[in-house]
Amino acid sequence: MTDSWATFGADLHLDTTGSTGLRAGLMDALREAVRTGRLAPGTRLPSSRGLAADLGMARNTVADAYAELVAEGWLTARQGSGTRVARRAEPRPSAARVTRARTARSRPAHNLLGGSPDLSTFPRAEWLKAARRALTAAPHDAFGYGDPRGRVELRTVLADYLARARGVHADPERIMICAGFVHALKLMGAVLRRRRVREVAVESYGLDIHRDLLRDAGLRLPCLPVDDRGARTGELAALRGVGAVLMTPAHQFPTGVPLHPDRRAAAVDWARATGGLILEDDYDGEFRYDRQPVGALQGLDPERVVHLGTTSKSLAPGLRLGWMVLPEDLVGEVSEVKGVSDWSSSALDQLTLAEFIGSGAYDRHVRSMRLRYRRRRDQLVEALAERAPEVRVSGIAAGLHAVLELPPGSEPSVLRAAAWQGLALEGISRFRHPDAAPGRDALVIGYGTPTDSAWTGALDALCRVLPTR
Repeated sequence: MTDSWATFGADLHLDTTGSTGLRAGLMDALREAVRTGRLAPGTRLPSSRGLAADLGMARNTVADAYAELVAEGWLTARQGSGTRVARRAEPRPSAARVTRARTARSRPAHNLLGGSPDLSTFPRAEWLKAARRALTAAPHDAFGYGDPRGRVELRTVLADYLARARGVHADPERIMICAGFVHALKLMGAVLRRRRVREVAVESYGLDIHRDLLRDAGLRLPCLPVDDRGARTGELAALRGVGAVLMTPAHQFPTGVPLHPDRRAAAVDWARATGGLILEDDYDGEFRYDRQPVGALQGLDPERVVHLGTTSKSLAPGLRLGWMVLPEDLVGEVSEVKGVSDWSSSALDQLTLAEFIGSGAYDRHVRSMRLRYRRRRDQLVEALAERAPEVRVSGIAAGLHAVLELPPGSEPSVLRAAAWQGLALEGISRFRHPDAAPGRDALVIGYGTPTDSAWTGALDALCRVLPTR
């Protein structure tokens, strides 16, 4: 069996057949990474403990592989200096090898892009246990086409979980399982067009892929300004012709602020007065650090708010599992659109997630990750205070990213410096609505993305590119 892992800037393809295969696979992967230039001479490798944790193998396996590669001359190890790639002579590479090496070096060495959790922490063992239990108990009809709304087992446990954790008024009959947030938004775009909605307001900062999906559905997208209290929902009434609004009230992306209570009430008042809909993207809703969780906006009016959630941040985007909690009068329409286009998400994955949540494993994983991400956030804040005190950090009370304020006009130069350092990150201008007024210069730092072994290096690279006095 072969697994692919990305860590400390190199993709490692490992043969994981038995303990001997693990060591041999790791050694082959490291030799190839050095041979092709993905690991340059002098590169410091993660500790054996850190790399073992990232790869899900025993520490002794990694230590033995390191020791053998040191003996072969591929690596060097010195007390206090760690394990590094040796500076050794290599035969003249072939043209094909040079091409592969250049392609590998074009990949960023450090990834601080937002929008992704630490994938090395996916709870493989617990997920496998849940999958086995789910498959054993699965009824025969689970292997058929099924209900477009998704498996009732998952909808039932989600209703309980969302009520308890997010304050959502959820009935299993009003929950729709989908393949993540983007899929849900695509379905809602189609339904809104069928309802003759022509305009959907979107926040002045957000993901362009979400705007593109709604635009592809034939909808116009007027801009709703965002400030330090969230979206200025009091201005919705002035946007004539708007039939819905897409918002991130729990933790606005990318500015990181929660929607102020007065503005939450104003949004619901607008929806009630106009018959409009609020599409609530519950972005980062599970990860709160310095205050009590902010309840879902849907709790204020379940008939005017569509609550959209996903496992992309809490577990992994590759699961392709999300949900919508719908007003009663939307269930039939969304079911019809989804049924015509794709029926349902994988029934076995749905049953596994239902078992994972119902057993308490999901809650335990979220609690564990909340502590891990909070430590990273604190390390980021401490490093900035020590090495870049002129840079103010905001949006850190929740979520997996922080906003670093930059001097006016400096965002482009900092991004160029980051590219030279092999550091992947984005400026806040990347997320600005085309019709929004020019705003501040800032960086959006995704501190959830790196593995533990890559985090220190990424943080060092970030501090090197930030402006100092």
